Amino acid sequence: MVSQYKNVNLQVADRDLKYYIFDWDDNILHMPTRIYLEKKDADGNWVDHSVSTSLFAVIRGDTENYRAPRGDWDLAFKDFQDYEGDQESGFLKDTRAALERVLTGEVPPAPSFTKLKETLIEGRLFAIVTARGHATSSILAAVKLFIDLALTSGERETMLANLRGYQAAFNGETKEKSDHEVLAYYLSLNRYHAVTNPGFKEWLHEAGGQGAAQENPKQFAIRDFVEHVARLMAQSEEGLGRRSISVGFSDDDVENVRAVERYIQQELSRHFPSVKFVVYDTSDSSIESGRKVVVSGQLDFDF
Repeated sequence: MVSQYKNVNLQVADRDLKYYIFDWDDNILHMPTRIYLEKKDADGNWVDHSVSTSLFAVIRGDTENYRAPRGDWDLAFKDFQDYEGDQESGFLKDTRAALERVLTGEVPPAPSFTKLKETLIEGRLFAIVTARGHATSSILAAVKLFIDLALTSGERETMLANLRGYQAAFNGETKEKSDHEVLAYYLSLNRYHAVTNPGFKEWLHEAGGQGAAQENPKQFAIRDFVEHVARLMAQSEEGLGRRSISVGFSDDDVENVRAVERYIQQELSRHFPSVKFVVYDTSDSSIESGRKVVVSGQLDFDF
């Protein structure tokens, strides 16, 4: 019997169904990754100038004083890609460095750092949606590293107890599995979208069809996660699949936040009228957890 397992929390079956979509840079972690630009100096000459992701969000519209090196944006974002032959992706290296700075107290956590921790500990479904170009495997490796470094041993035990409880409640799982198997299954249920990755672009073209032309890549990734969650709930045992669902989205980029707000109001709320959508604008670090906007709507499970 599942209830006899040494590490299982069957009470998760009675929880509300809250899921989350996270941007990564400056929302979960302040990454050390640099963007390589050219800046106009006092004499009107263009000189090499690298900036952080947070500064780029402020100056990217200033085309009079900043530009891509030789007009090539691939060069500007060269550290936002994976490269064949790398033993460890740059994304994973930068994630490790960013985590160490937080855990040693060198810098405060980014606005959604704690919320991702809570999401993992509680065993809730989530998606990472970033404008980076890394492979899904690179983002997944970074999430695993986050679990290893940011969660205490007690928090990891709580997470595993919750995950076993969810698998019992939603899947009717009665076979005891190792901690590794339980965590691997949970992580496989989540989404890891880097929307400038070539693989994502190919998938967007193949899966999106005509609808993709009406949505930007981040919006399509968000829609994919909501549909994914809805399908999982519809497949669950009787009584679980019909409960209300809420989906939260957080991003530190004001333009992205406004675009997602419009997209939810104009599109997602019509397709998923009973889902409660919550958007968090985390661009202002003085507002704990960010500015909150709620859009509510009846979930249609007819896929």
